[in-house]
Amino acid sequence: MGTNLFIGSLAWGIKDDELKEAFEQAGTVVSAKVIIDRESGRSKGFGFVEMATPEEAQAAIDMWHEKELAGRTIIVNEARPKA
Repeated sequence: MGTNLFIGSLAWGIKDDELKEAFEQAGTVVSAKVIIDRESGRSKGFGFVEMATPEEAQAAIDMWHEKELAGRTIIVNEARPKA
């Protein structure tokens, strides 16, 4: 099983495929999902990326945490398990 990352402060226009493409620079992306509000159909400004290995997840954190993606400085850290 891969390592799930929380991605915060995303630009409203970012789509799943753009998020995946950006994080592939750090390694193998298992999945990338921008969270969408059900009622409005708009991005909630955050998402999740699952990296194939913990090492690739750490590389993604090192590469993207507090860096600019699509004009916004994003936050990247390991996602907490669902309660």
